Amino acid sequence: MMTHSSVADLRPGTAIQHLVNVSGGKDSTATYLKAMESGREFRAVFADTGNEHEATYEYVSRLAEPTGGPVVEVVRADFSRQLAIHRQTILTKWPAEGIADEIVAEAAALNTPSGNPYLDLCILKGRLPSRKAQFCTEELKQLPISSQVVGPMLRSGPVLQWLGIRADESANRAQQRRYNRHDDGSIVWRPIFRWSVEDVWAMHRKHGVLPNPLYAMGARRVGCWPCINCRKDEVRLIADMTPEHMDRIERWEAVVAAANKRRMATFFAPINGDILPIRNVIDWARTGRGGRQYDIFMQDQAGGGCTSDLGLCEREAA
Repeated sequence: MMTHSSVADLRPGTAIQHLVNVSGGKDSTATYLKAMESGREFRAVFADTGNEHEATYEYVSRLAEPTGGPVVEVVRADFSRQLAIHRQTILTKWPAEGIADEIVAEAAALNTPSGNPYLDLCILKGRLPSRKAQFCTEELKQLPISSQVVGPMLRSGPVLQWLGIRADESANRAQQRRYNRHDDGSIVWRPIFRWSVEDVWAMHRKHGVLPNPLYAMGARRVGCWPCINCRKDEVRLIADMTPEHMDRIERWEAVVAAANKRRMATFFAPINGDILPIRNVIDWARTGRGGRQYDIFMQDQAGGGCTSDLGLCEREAA
């Protein structure tokens, strides 16, 4: 969440600490390179959702090697305390609501840390995120960075976050300001706000930095793999290229369904009004234009896509 601020908040002579948000995508990489060119000392941070492609983990972990820049720090959300509280709620309140003993026992057993923040969050919420309830970005990316990195930094002075956000990514992002104060107390800056996608690729070429290899494989985005906002062709690409990631989503659907009262959980939005498990969505994604074909989340419409105001989600490579 942003509130109005001005560049005057960054007074000349103030010892400003610089923090670059890295997602593993093209725009945040270009922002990292721009920070390198500035000659300023800076830190870089990546929020691991637990639902990323292995290539993204590798790319982020090695970004400092070709650039000579700072190693990208990694943060992860931890829901251990919340899961313990929720487990007690299940054991004490669900039986009084008439929930069957076997359901209570199974749900309580699942409300323990799995080691994966994405799955733990979904178990805690009793559902997977959706376009209208996109809690994943805030809980898995924004809050861990704010609490684990920005908060401690603020004790030593003001913090300027560099964000890889461009105006031509979406109508929503085009309305954002170049500078704002974030709720966590930092100032956020979008240094490549007016850049085109070609400017972004030119920055990579200038520094001899290859993009995340997922782009070369046909990916439009390199954030969560898959993202709940995937388009039809993206679902097909991920299912064909990395079926093991779709297998994981299938397991998550089963676990989250077993951990909630409704006994149901699906990763993707309804298609033609039908709520479908991941296997049916993959089957649909492999169909041609003979049916009612449209983007699962109508991604290109106003309001679609990742809601991150910290440049933590990538849109299309273009």
